[in-house]
Amino acid sequence: MNQMEELLIRGVDTIYPNIKALEKRIENGKPLRVYIGVDPTGTKLHIGHSIGLSKLQEFADAGHEAILLFGTGTVLVGDPSQRSEARKRITEDEINENIKTWKEQVSKIIDFEKVKVVQNSDWLLKLTLKDIIDIASNITAVHLFKRESFQRRIDKGDTVWFHETMYPLLQGYDSVAMDVDLEIGGTDQTFNMLMGRELMQKMKGKEKFVLTTPMILGTDGQQMSKSTGNCIWLDDSPEDMYGKIMSIPDAQIDSYAELLTNLSIEELKREEPVNQKKKLARAIVSKFHGVEKANLAQEHFEKKFQEKIPQEHIEFPRTLTSLATITYIDPSQSTLAYKFVLFASLMNFLRKHKRIFVILSLVAGLGLVISPLLLFLPYL
Repeated sequence: MNQMEELLIRGVDTIYPNIKALEKRIENGKPLRVYIGVDPTGTKLHIGHSIGLSKLQEFADAGHEAILLFGTGTVLVGDPSQRSEARKRITEDEINENIKTWKEQVSKIIDFEKVKVVQNSDWLLKLTLKDIIDIASNITAVHLFKRESFQRRIDKGDTVWFHETMYPLLQGYDSVAMDVDLEIGGTDQTFNMLMGRELMQKMKGKEKFVLTTPMILGTDGQQMSKSTGNCIWLDDSPEDMYGKIMSIPDAQIDSYAELLTNLSIEELKREEPVNQKKKLARAIVSKFHGVEKANLAQEHFEKKFQEKIPQEHIEFPRTLTSLATITYIDPSQSTLAYKFVLFASLMNFLRKHKRIFVILSLVAGLGLVISPLLLFLPYL
């Protein structure tokens, strides 16, 4: 891929109004003013957050004006996107603490010498009642209530709070206040970002582009969420991050490679799945922790989970119950372990039902072959 393709194709879901229009705008030579906004709602960021941030850095590296916006104003309302209920209100002290920890984590992705950091409370908290009325007069209530998360709540008879309906307007106004050319965000932010596109057209008569990035799934193949415990956090240790990536379903290898690395997916596919994951894990850990720590994380993983266990340390399970204590089985040994469980189950059954075994063996004509096993049954 050339630089334009890397910017506008890899790791991109949709471009509004379309990719051709954005390509034409970039080709005219004038740098774009590009931004991504994040509300500091918690103390931790997961690798899903890094996708849009990495795309912002790509634009910065390509010579465009890049802005990272902390939603210190919008967070007071709470983004209703993908929410079945209103967000818990957050205090100013919590906001400041979250921003502090987020900057530390984001620094693994963002070069603050190339990316400007702003806070939308600088303009949102200064809006007068007249300003808010002027902004709101550009959007219909019907349009606001068309958003999917509101519709789901209404259909279920759940509450939609009035302050939540203001969120898309406030996020949309960020684009107007900063006079941006392009906004980057996850697909879950599409409604809010298109609201900014509409406000920009109506309030400034200007075209604003929107670039959405795909959502990434967690270690269990489901949507990445703190509540389900399937997140890979940016502040995970190199060893934990490497191990979590090795545990993802094989079906997610391609999406992780495309969204989180610069690896060639075509070359990666030539490898066996376990080697694909090793390369993937090493590349991702290198991105967030550096090559040296990624190498050590790989060594740690292989030593812990893949080296052969010395024979003198093997303790043969005496009962089926003891098998339940095994918490990890190396993928390369899973077939052997499965066969052992079946064999142990069969032997346990035969020990208790010797007569049934003899009858079945004779009926099946297998007596001469299998009956010698009966000699060992008294010792099982």
